[in-house]
Amino acid sequence: MPSILEIKGLHAEIEGKSILQGVDLTINPGEVHAIMGPNGSGKSTLSNILLGHPAYKVTKGDILFQGNSILNKTTDERARLGIFLSFQYPTSLPGITIPSFFRTVLKNIRGKEIPMREFKQELKQGMQDLEMPDTFLQRYVNHGFSGGEKKRNEILQMSMMKPLLSILDETDSGLDIDALRIVSEGITRCRTKENSILLITHYQRMLNYVVPDFVHIFAQGKILETGNKDLALKLEEHGYDWILEKAGIKS
Repeated sequence: MPSILEIKGLHAEIEGKSILQGVDLTINPGEVHAIMGPNGSGKSTLSNILLGHPAYKVTKGDILFQGNSILNKTTDERARLGIFLSFQYPTSLPGITIPSFFRTVLKNIRGKEIPMREFKQELKQGMQDLEMPDTFLQRYVNHGFSGGEKKRNEILQMSMMKPLLSILDETDSGLDIDALRIVSEGITRCRTKENSILLITHYQRMLNYVVPDFVHIFAQGKILETGNKDLALKLEEHGYDWILEKAGIKS
């Protein structure tokens, strides 16, 4: 079985400014990978490039999804292949209700209309799992939502779209203790032996709930160190200076 994602020597820039400087990463089915790193290290840039954000230009390297290059694929084509991105700052969509949004998304992802009864049951179950009240059905997507409500809605999308690769960009930011638990449990429910998760985070706390197989330390546009969950615990205690010094980078 091929890897779900293979990033090979990836370099990328935006407006002539180099951001990624040689990223190598392989994610196999069933694996959870966490990326941690200081602000401005390129973590969110990596997630945007994986989904084909047009503002970024790949200058070298390749991105393989299930063994095939996706560099020439548009964002919607990558989504249809099975790649999902949960945004750090989800966009508000006034005028579009949650049921309408999900029905359109699922039709595009699955390639066919879902029977209304089946759709309602699936949506309601997903909302119950994330402790989202029925009043959400009348609300517009992310409009007036709190930070925790936005993140729950992102994980609801993940649970219904059932992507092969989920990229979660700082999903834990802005969450209180209860919301962190609910969102993390939602992520864990989506985990299977066939799919994979790339979790981008600043803090070790989320990794108490969503336990990663690998932790990667990202700085200056590349991965400097890889380990298991213990590496995240060491970062929590000592910060990033020791990693940067080890790599010969001035903090």
